[in-house]
Amino acid sequence: MKTLFLAAIALLATAASAQTIQINGAGATFPYPIYSKWFDEYHKVHPNVEINYQSIGSGGGIKQIKAKTVTFGASDAPLPGKELDEAGLAQFPMVMGGIVPVVNLDGVNPGELVLDGPTLAKIFLGDIKTWDDPAIKKLNPNVKLPSQAIAIVHRSDGSGTTFIFTNYLSKVSADWKSKVGNNTSVEWPVGIGAKGNEGVANNIGQAQGSIGYVELIYAIQNRISYGSVQNMDGEFVRASTETVSNAAASAAKNMPKDFRVSITNAPGHDVYPISSFTWLLLQESPKDVARSRIMVDFTRWALSGGQGLAPQLGYAPIPKEVVALEMEALKRVKQ
Repeated sequence: MKTLFLAAIALLATAASAQTIQINGAGATFPYPIYSKWFDEYHKVHPNVEINYQSIGSGGGIKQIKAKTVTFGASDAPLPGKELDEAGLAQFPMVMGGIVPVVNLDGVNPGELVLDGPTLAKIFLGDIKTWDDPAIKKLNPNVKLPSQAIAIVHRSDGSGTTFIFTNYLSKVSADWKSKVGNNTSVEWPVGIGAKGNEGVANNIGQAQGSIGYVELIYAIQNRISYGSVQNMDGEFVRASTETVSNAAASAAKNMPKDFRVSITNAPGHDVYPISSFTWLLLQESPKDVARSRIMVDFTRWALSGGQGLAPQLGYAPIPKEVVALEMEALKRVKQ
């Protein structure tokens, strides 16, 4: 396999007159920090391979990989088996992360606020309008909540982060499920839209009294306060690599062949309830076999040695049982 990979590199290098081999991908903003790190580390070992990634949202990534304008796509919303088959795609979970409710509230210390699913749903439905609403005060009796209007910030683009967040809300709130539902894009009842996890984080950082949702690393990098969320077992849990990993315990034992699985609102002790895998999308029978071979090699590396880089960026590594299944599934990709 190593010999074939080196041959592919040599062939492409010759065709490109010894210039850098460009591989382009696009998709989810959720995994952008870890993908950037991985691509940089991979480039150090393979200096003539440069992997470029456009962080445009899961919806955009799915469209581009289906249109075959990129070598790979990325999505936080797994595609159904039928859709994968029709598009000739394979999907591989790469890391796990947590979606956190981020807030900008005077007088409320980082990590001090706690919320449960039904209350979160009512906030984003517009039913709860102020921070000192009785429902929020009941959950936070020792927190000094301001008498201030709640400003909602949500994603404006097709987003896997939105898919994960609305998937959770649909599980914990019948009202949310019937009125809004679960998708990469939904009709938000209230609030303003922002593009990407970056856009939501920036808006929250600038607007007092605001609440939104972002992947954990964006809250950490932007130093935005995020709340703990009540899980299925009734515990208020703060997102971390450990509590996100706990959410994957049962999923790892029953992983379907297309790796399409939801781990939001998972049962168990110390489980963070808004957790998810994020998936890499590859063409199973690409015309550019040489570049496909490089992407398969990269994926194998990311699922093995690359997993050690995940925790430092706020992501949880993929369970070893799932990695073993993925290594086998990668053999289906033409290379």
